[in-house]
Amino acid sequence: MKKNVLIIGAGGVAQVVAHKCAQHNDILGDLHIASRTRAKCDAIIASVHEKGAMKVPGTFQAHAVNAMDTAAVADLIRQTGVQIVINVGSAFVNKYVLDACIETGVAYIDTAIHEEPDRICEAPPWYGNYEWKKRDLCAEKGVTAILGAGFDPGVVNAYVRFAADEYLDSVTSVDIVDINAGSHGKYFATNFDPEINFREFTGTVYSWQGGKWQENKMFEVGREWDLPVVGKQKAYLSGHDEVHSLSANYPDADIRFWMGFGDHYINVFTVLKNLGLLSEQPVKTAEGQEVIPLKVVKAVLPDPASLAPGYTGKTCIGDFVKGTKDGKEAEVFVYNVADHKEAYEEVGSQGISYTAGVPPVAAALLIAQGTWDVKKMANVEELPARPFLELLGRIGLPSRVVTPEGEDKPI
Repeated sequence: MKKNVLIIGAGGVAQVVAHKCAQHNDILGDLHIASRTRAKCDAIIASVHEKGAMKVPGTFQAHAVNAMDTAAVADLIRQTGVQIVINVGSAFVNKYVLDACIETGVAYIDTAIHEEPDRICEAPPWYGNYEWKKRDLCAEKGVTAILGAGFDPGVVNAYVRFAADEYLDSVTSVDIVDINAGSHGKYFATNFDPEINFREFTGTVYSWQGGKWQENKMFEVGREWDLPVVGKQKAYLSGHDEVHSLSANYPDADIRFWMGFGDHYINVFTVLKNLGLLSEQPVKTAEGQEVIPLKVVKAVLPDPASLAPGYTGKTCIGDFVKGTKDGKEAEVFVYNVADHKEAYEEVGSQGISYTAGVPPVAAALLIAQGTWDVKKMANVEELPARPFLELLGRIGLPSRVVTPEGEDKPI
């Protein structure tokens, strides 16, 4: 049994994680949250108390830390006595926080793949560039490290495992479809860190098809999907983290990720990209000041956390998993629908942050209770799916499955 949690990060997803940890502090124990700016952590803790989220009286403390300083993170882990770290900071800090967890022997959970600030879209599989290089060390030291335990990656990985375990004899293709049918009312904004958001869409789109990596350009391949609640929506083949682990664990299946975009987003994105404003490489202004265009764009766009109060509508994220059952072709659709307004009313964040923030808390609870305390590094599809999905349903993210027979039922 492990307890006492340190949350790294203080953005919209961290706010959800904080509230959900507080709602289960009877199991998770003492809570701590740290980021470069302590005031942001203090504000999140204040929101937890305003909502009365703490299930039982207990500790919830804020700290300042540079998460790219492994030694500083390790010192904070020792100082607080935590046994589980939930890393929802920038993707740029992942490898440093992971190293601190390995050094101190505590469990590690993240929600996205590590990225280097000056590199976009490295060679696939992306996990092989950083995280998987520490697999042997985690196993040697008995350190539980759960990679990509958000929604996508994370829950969508579990959907594949769930379909394979309970409905199919073999998996031949996986199409992950992410649709946000909500509206934030702004001229233009991104639902999570603009820098990370744009980096996802300026590089090569990698999918795993025919047993090899296929390369496309963003917005090159699109199709319409008809989904529960949100209806018919256009989505585009996109590069995404989960493709890079699922392709290793289901090498005989085609693995594709599709994300929904409106025409307005595509138009603005295209102009920004064509002007060079989405570049991660520094440029000099006429005054001799060095700036990174992508960071300037991030600075002028709305903070994703600020979108929450006025956000309306729903999201639908799910997996179409095809394969065979008893020698015949079969398809399973596993999905979740989330509501932006309901998320804001519960935890003060919009639905995108909510779907990303609830799953790592479920992972922490499963580690605390021993179910996922595997003492090695694992991607979510390598772990038992049903306990994870059932727990998610109990704490705020219920999933449903459309069986090969066409029955739509809760998990």
